[in-house]
Amino acid sequence: MSKDCGNHGDDEFKQTCRRLLIILLGFALLAGVIALIVFLVLHPTHPRFILQDATLRQLDLSNGSAPLLSTAAQVTIASRNPNARVGVHYDRLDVYASYKYQQVTLASRLPTVYQGHGDVDVWSPVLAGPNVPFAPFLADAMRKDVANGYLIMEVRIDGRVRWKVGSWTSGHYHIFVTCPAYFISSGTYSVVGAHGLRFQTPTYCRVEV
Repeated sequence: MSKDCGNHGDDEFKQTCRRLLIILLGFALLAGVIALIVFLVLHPTHPRFILQDATLRQLDLSNGSAPLLSTAAQVTIASRNPNARVGVHYDRLDVYASYKYQQVTLASRLPTVYQGHGDVDVWSPVLAGPNVPFAPFLADAMRKDVANGYLIMEVRIDGRVRWKVGSWTSGHYHIFVTCPAYFISSGTYSVVGAHGLRFQTPTYCRVEV
């Protein structure tokens, strides 16, 4: 008889634990749904990026059937959070330079930062790519561009962000930023080189989240 009473007590304890667990899960689900509704109602706007400046320190292209490109540049990128009620956690931002969709520098990791409402952050990383294998048709295209007195490169950012609404923070989202960098020369040059190429104007970047 005492053994049956003991089993009955264990069953009641287990049922009580299950009910408590169900209640806690219900509250957690309700809080998540409320946060999601608030997030969807606020509908955060993508952060805005501007390429403010870029300086080419090196741009050396070797000759031959297997050309190598050595690039060094310092860029200044500004980001602004335009949202009135949504903050942005930049958990990872890797920036690099490319030419006609080919990456020509190593990725430089920017410091992680939280961007509050209307906040602006500015980074000035140095991008370097020594002896990067370069496709022959891209080498020909770059030589022609520089001979014509201009060069168009892209500064790209690949990273992960989270949105913050009140005390709730979302999961990670992928962010991809593309900033065109226009360089012009004061004269006509027949060889590729950083000398004589200067950044033309600040440009707005395309942002995808």
